[in-house]
Amino acid sequence: MDIRNADTHPMRTHHLVLYAALSAAVVGLAACGGGSGASPAPAEPAPPAASLPDVPTTQRDAVRLADQASFGPTESLVATIRAQGPAKWIAEQMNQPVSRYTSGGTGAVHQHTGTGNFCDGRGTTCWRDWWSSTPLLWDFYRNAVNNPDQLRQRVALALQQILVVSNLEVEGTYGLRNYHNMLLEQSFGNYREVLRKVSLSPVMGDYLNNANNDRAAPNENFARELLQLFSIGTCELNPNGTLKGGRCLPTYDNDTVRAYAYALTGWTYPPGGAAAGGCWPQGLNCRYYGGDMVPVAAYHDSSARTLLSGVSLPAGHTAPQALEAVLDSLMNHPNIGPFIGKQLIQHLVTSNPSPAYVQRVATAFNTGRFDSFGTGQRGDMRATVAAILLDPEARTPQPGTTFGRLREPVQLFTGMLRALNGRTDGEALGWWWGEQLRQHLFRPPSVFNFYPPDYPVAGTALVGPAFGIHNANTALQRINFVNYLLFWGGSPPSADVPNAVGTSVDLRGFMADADVAANLVDRLSMLVLGETLPATARTQVIDAVEAFAPVNNDTVRLNRVRQAAYLIFASPQYQVIR
Repeated sequence: MDIRNADTHPMRTHHLVLYAALSAAVVGLAACGGGSGASPAPAEPAPPAASLPDVPTTQRDAVRLADQASFGPTESLVATIRAQGPAKWIAEQMNQPVSRYTSGGTGAVHQHTGTGNFCDGRGTTCWRDWWSSTPLLWDFYRNAVNNPDQLRQRVALALQQILVVSNLEVEGTYGLRNYHNMLLEQSFGNYREVLRKVSLSPVMGDYLNNANNDRAAPNENFARELLQLFSIGTCELNPNGTLKGGRCLPTYDNDTVRAYAYALTGWTYPPGGAAAGGCWPQGLNCRYYGGDMVPVAAYHDSSARTLLSGVSLPAGHTAPQALEAVLDSLMNHPNIGPFIGKQLIQHLVTSNPSPAYVQRVATAFNTGRFDSFGTGQRGDMRATVAAILLDPEARTPQPGTTFGRLREPVQLFTGMLRALNGRTDGEALGWWWGEQLRQHLFRPPSVFNFYPPDYPVAGTALVGPAFGIHNANTALQRINFVNYLLFWGGSPPSADVPNAVGTSVDLRGFMADADVAANLVDRLSMLVLGETLPATARTQVIDAVEAFAPVNNDTVRLNRVRQAAYLIFASPQYQVIR
């Protein structure tokens, strides 16, 4: 454990004991029951956000929505949500300009035909800038901390943890950039188009072995994960996400996987790539990630195949026709609404949604409508996301004791930076803090993401996905990260990072409240918790802040702000999103 400046923290030992109880605190958090049914889908098209009325809400509700639908509350964001209300703010978010990934090299890495290696003569940062996901990580954290399209970015983060590709297996910065820009673009589109773009992505084609997949011996990897992880799951579900019949009835068998693998053969890289020795196998394109994969008839199996949902392929079909049939079979499967809907709820709102909550979201997914949101087409993401965030279970002022989710490391990083007027170029949040807290973005260890959606909370009947990367070591590293920003001063800019600003917070805006410890503690608590701390904890934190005295200069004021922020951001009340 590496806690610096321990002598300046009179509350630190006590607080580490509080923090050690974090797992128990989450175990005692709960899913509030909801009503049955779903909001009726209106026949008229969804109105523009400007036509929705302001419906002011409370500080607590505004902060909760900021945690669910952004990368963390700021004082200005909370004020906006309070004034507009959740529905109007969500509608405006869906119309914000799209953030994009722009950093890193081009497709030249897959057009190199000269002698030697591509990186010869390109300096010591060539692999980082041309092959790795590090430039995406820079853009991700800059955008998450600063850009206005917060909800789109949060939904894209959820999608990238469901539809996983990883730089551990696939290299080529420009290709990873294309894939994740696609998820940003499709976040408020239709899930069918998401699946289409994922299926045609050459990055996914390499990651799960579907690029150049030959009818003579089809690789089943992509077909299996398309079914298991990306669309319908392995067990038949009721509309509310519970197991049909109370046990796992298999959604498909290996013959089904085999049929999908055959149906998905016959796709190669988009044109544009080149290699010194030419492209191989003959008749297929060289590796290149600059577009969607293209069909190659000679490699596609055109035999008759039986898929799910009553969909079949006649003999003589083409690869594009087969892809449409695959998408038809998945989008019409009764599992897809509750299976995808529940995972999106878990990423945005709560780890253990009630069956009624899942069913309401699945209904929005299936009908393509939720109140004024959506097009009426099955799989509409606007309707689905709005249903998740505006559900009574998400907006109730008194959530039950099993409601909530452990704040994943990415949200800890961005949440502190946004709340404390910080800035970052992302450099410190990958190979350093991302590795320490086991969520180095764009480098998940497998197609199952950093953690599974059904990771069990020990000793309970609850699941806590982010607990899959939470242990004694990472719990202490969370404390160290809080300490790093507040007392270590963060990180200075690195000379070899483009447009570097380092990673740091700016506490000056809170120093005006430092003379009265209670005012300072309450201001920070209301900002990031939406309410004051429980009475006993509040008194203890105020006492710890008042240990910095007398308040006769700005150094003491700054230390008071640091101390208050340290104890609030490290508290279970912050680490668990409620």
